Amino acid sequence: MRANIIKIGNSQGIRIPKTVLQQCDIQNEVDIEIKGKIIMLKPFHKKAREGWTEAFKLMKKNKDDKLLINDDLDLQMENWKW
Repeated sequence: MRANIIKIGNSQGIRIPKTVLQQCDIQNEVDIEIKGKIIMLKPFHKKAREGWTEAFKLMKKNKDDKLLINDDLDLQMENWKW
């Protein structure tokens, strides 16, 4: 398949047909890899919880990891209704 290179602002790009995007499961982002003179586009799907460990470490470092509400349970509380 051939595609024309088009001007996009100060950059250039190509239009990829919708059917090709669907066949390759490409949604909003792609990984771009260059091998010699070949440009490879691969679907990019963020993994669930990716980056959470680093985010939690940064929260701890910034002392932003305190609970917003108390999470203890008072089992001796008199107002329990069953």
